[in-house]
Amino acid sequence: MTVALEQEADLARQRARKSSFYRAMAILPREKRDAMFEIYSFCRAVDDIADEGGDKATKKAGLEAWRRAIDALYRGEATGLAAGLAEPLRHFCFTREDFLAVIDGMEMDVDADIVAPDAATLDLYCDRVASAVGRLSVRVFGLPEKEGIALAFHLGRALQLTNILRDIDEDAGIGRLYLPRENLELAGIADPTPQKVAAMEDLDAVCRPLLREAKAHFDKADALMAQRPRDEIRAPKIMSLAYGAIWRRLDARGFRKPRERIGTPKIALIGAVLRYGFF
Repeated sequence: MTVALEQEADLARQRARKSSFYRAMAILPREKRDAMFEIYSFCRAVDDIADEGGDKATKKAGLEAWRRAIDALYRGEATGLAAGLAEPLRHFCFTREDFLAVIDGMEMDVDADIVAPDAATLDLYCDRVASAVGRLSVRVFGLPEKEGIALAFHLGRALQLTNILRDIDEDAGIGRLYLPRENLELAGIADPTPQKVAAMEDLDAVCRPLLREAKAHFDKADALMAQRPRDEIRAPKIMSLAYGAIWRRLDARGFRKPRERIGTPKIALIGAVLRYGFF
């Protein structure tokens, strides 16, 4: 490995250490671990552009630069922004469209702050920012194509919906509201202004249906993983157990004020790593 690529790999590792999924990635064999770190580094980079990249024009230019870098990567030009992905691509045959889907998902946040999307738009967003990442990841984990895509579909949505329900107040602070329009309307909420919705005393009627939807995806993902060899599902199982613990805390806490912040429970994460991190 060249000095430049080694530096890129080290940067990817540093970025990955900040993720709640770091332990799930770290238990993998080196080649798979490094590939996951590069995937995470890519996701972190485009997410930072969408959330912190300056004005709209600057953000769109940043995401477009990544699109060009991914296109160059698939032309065999292992330089620039996507250089760190070249080696993993040779080993794991990622699909170009999945990288581009992640970028498209980030651009949904850039084009306009997402406020009360309809259910179909929310599902598309979850597919791009979460399940597309899953489709990249399952190739590293070693799942067969059909089973891997199904797992990415369900686990990606389970994790993203859990994130949405956990981050209602934080998202409102930056002008975003990912709760589906249909849920708000059924609860009699006509004004979807994020700050106004977040200030409401009780959002249980809006959030509980989404919580049940997340649980259904967790259940389907767990059923898929139960049918696969242990070495294929060690990392995604740790992710599922860690976020399942967040889901249970949300379920117990509810969505009435005060809604205290729920982080990744350390005991649950350590327990998941101990159970699935070693043979």
